[in-house]
Amino acid sequence: MIALSLAEIAEVVGGQTHDIPDPSVQVTGPVVRDSREAVPGSLFVAFVGERVDGHDFAEQVVRAGAVAVLAARPVGVPAIVVDDVQRALGALARRVVTDLGATLVGLTGSAGKTSTKDLIAQVLQRKAPTVYTPGSLNNEIGLPLTALTATEETRFLVLEMGARGIGHIRYLTELTPPRIGLVLNVGSAHIGEFGGREQIAQAKGELVEALPPAEEGGTAVLNADDPLVRAMASRTKAKVVLFGESDEADVRAENVRLTDSGQPAFRLHTPSGASDVTMRLYGEHHVSNALAAAAVAHELGMSAEEIATALSEADSLSRWRMEVTERPDGVTIVNDAYNANPESMKAALRALVAMGRGRRTWAVLGKMAELGDEALAEHDAVGRLAVRLNVSKLVAVGGIEASWLQLGAYNEGSWGEESVHVSDAQAAVDLLRSELRPGDVVLVKASRSVGLEGVAQALLETGAEGEVSAR
Repeated sequence: MIALSLAEIAEVVGGQTHDIPDPSVQVTGPVVRDSREAVPGSLFVAFVGERVDGHDFAEQVVRAGAVAVLAARPVGVPAIVVDDVQRALGALARRVVTDLGATLVGLTGSAGKTSTKDLIAQVLQRKAPTVYTPGSLNNEIGLPLTALTATEETRFLVLEMGARGIGHIRYLTELTPPRIGLVLNVGSAHIGEFGGREQIAQAKGELVEALPPAEEGGTAVLNADDPLVRAMASRTKAKVVLFGESDEADVRAENVRLTDSGQPAFRLHTPSGASDVTMRLYGEHHVSNALAAAAVAHELGMSAEEIATALSEADSLSRWRMEVTERPDGVTIVNDAYNANPESMKAALRALVAMGRGRRTWAVLGKMAELGDEALAEHDAVGRLAVRLNVSKLVAVGGIEASWLQLGAYNEGSWGEESVHVSDAQAAVDLLRSELRPGDVVLVKASRSVGLEGVAQALLETGAEGEVSAR
């Protein structure tokens, strides 16, 4: 973080200093909410959680070197006490971002946010120091904590912005005002919470509404292939840049194909030139993510050739997102179990089929959460798609939603043992251990709450003696 004194921080957040002998002492280390991450010079933010109260760790973090605690009450050690710790954290982030002067890129969408954010970061890092959201820490706590990791050397700040309802993204943009805003898509993720795709579009579009006008450098990067996203052009005063496979896109892909291993390749076209890309990631859905990253990078002055090289060398930075591991016996495990929605589930199935050409393919799938009234139809559709794509075997794991997956497959024409419904993760592991053979490709995917990453982890524990729990 940019060094600030405790007196300055207290003024920024509207707090009172307690037990601070010298308010001129500066915070020179990170701002942390996990007491285990406290280091000399850090500021510890004390949140009250369902099971743990951060205030209880105040003495511990100061012993570890933290300069002070941002707290809701006096804690007997140096502290800045505020009425609302979360809002104080946001105010501090806004001050640091304002002082920083870096270009802030905000992105949102129903699917692909984290993968795209990781791509943007890897491309921009080739141009200048870049700070970006770790994993999916994209809410009102994770976003300001990420922003506060920026230093004087930071030139680009790439922040993923999530939403659970109307107004959430607007709030995040107030904490960290973006100059470039990217909207990837409007899909079915969290549709049960929002109440419909139009409401999701309304929420996601808050990002482009927050951008400065074009004459001040504001740029809205929008998906030309998604009508609900493209329509957001009317909601912003910023310059509009379109990406996609549409002929009308400013940044587009031509000759899209998959390699024999299921990795996307295409010809990247930008307003200043074209260049070929062959990605290390798996699945055709990454083409759209790559085009979004390319559009942002092009707006920030990178050439088509520079962008194509960076995209071709980019890796997956966040865990459990199409992580591909080949076991010693030749079985390939694709761990995509971090989360799932109808769009990402279908994309993962297509990637599985592309990767498994000439091999047996297994789709180990679980519940897609927060779909509301569309849950039955969406699970049924995924089960049917598995059959249409000729996935060798579908293993539906869990409760009622998993049974809908299996029923969809059955009604589409999956007979015999081509699809099966098992009760839990351990049952899936037991089945796969008994039936997998060298050369098979296994996709594991479900919403985060299902915890199917344990299936992938257990299957990778080859050669271990005894039972390995899928947790």
